[in-house]
Amino acid sequence: MTPLPRFRLVPMRPRDPREEGRAASTLELFFDLVFVVAVSIAAVQLHHALTEGHVLDGILNYGIVFFGIWWAWMNFTWFATSFDTDDWLYRVFTIVQMGGVLVLASGIAPAFEKHDYSVLIIAYVVMRLALVAQWLRASRSAGAARRATLVYATGITVVQALWLASLLLPDSMFTVALVVLIVAEVSVPVLAERTGSTPWHPHHITERYGLFTLILLGESLLGSANAIIEALHDAGDLGTLIGVAALTLIATAALWWIYFWPPHHHAISSFLSSLAYGYGHFFIFAAAGAFSAGIEVEIDVLGGHSELSQPWASFAFTVPLAVFVLGIWALAIRPHADRVVNTVIPLAGLLVLIDPLIPVPFALAAVVLAGAVAVLVWRPPVEETGEAAAA
Repeated sequence: MTPLPRFRLVPMRPRDPREEGRAASTLELFFDLVFVVAVSIAAVQLHHALTEGHVLDGILNYGIVFFGIWWAWMNFTWFATSFDTDDWLYRVFTIVQMGGVLVLASGIAPAFEKHDYSVLIIAYVVMRLALVAQWLRASRSAGAARRATLVYATGITVVQALWLASLLLPDSMFTVALVVLIVAEVSVPVLAERTGSTPWHPHHITERYGLFTLILLGESLLGSANAIIEALHDAGDLGTLIGVAALTLIATAALWWIYFWPPHHHAISSFLSSLAYGYGHFFIFAAAGAFSAGIEVEIDVLGGHSELSQPWASFAFTVPLAVFVLGIWALAIRPHADRVVNTVIPLAGLLVLIDPLIPVPFALAAVVLAGAVAVLVWRPPVEETGEAAAA
């Protein structure tokens, strides 16, 4: 019989980036569930801020809050692709991070309403320090990547100490500190990977990003359902609200189709490309979450419950649509598309911005996105075309 490892722990060695059949684990799927809560609350708070007319303040708070959500998720995901052991200690540290996300979610409302980031920052630090413990454990068996793991652990720890210190600053200095600390956070992986690259599994990473995209698009489907619910309570506006629900479904389905059209795993073939893919998804994810808030704003405007008026309110959903489409085109579609697709997709992203000029909400955006999907069906990725020709 093979003896059990000491304390029933598996050595945290780097995972093989060419491992066959690597897929998201049930723990990773479980981990994603807590982010559903955080993303939903952030979208709700953005919706309230926009509806009340606090546009710039709402967008700024949403960007800050969503950074914390996205960065915690992304760091766990990239660590997992490199060192996931799925033993009991790895699971415990992951669950601690999940607890931090739930506490962070409870601090989102005070951040929006009172600019009080204390709960959010403390919860964020808890999540990050749990990941530091994972990096330190990985350093014991990381081999050539050991120096990188130690730089990760040291860099994250220092930045977390600075986050806690920022709570002592006066309000006039906090905003500047916030910008500096966000830059410091995103700089840690760049510095660490230059000292000794950690391995990543392209199919596993892109599957994880795809799964998180589905979570965010699910928030938009909730907005479609809310339009139907509002319609049932407001018979006078029944047709318009049902139309918004149907067009929201079409737009959300189009975003799903566009996102999953290209072969994402080819987009992270080098350190620089993986950096662009990982960091660029902040805008895609944030746009997907904001889209659901934009739908709710449109429903409020149609019901006469918003400080915003048309056509300005419609930009609450057209801007996120445009950012999502242009973002995924730049990161994953452009290198694998022909001239037709590389013309149509960015053009579609820009055309949806004109939707507020049309008297029927969502009409132009839904038609444009449906047309873009039709082009993608007609023009498959370049790799698929080449493979078909070779066959």
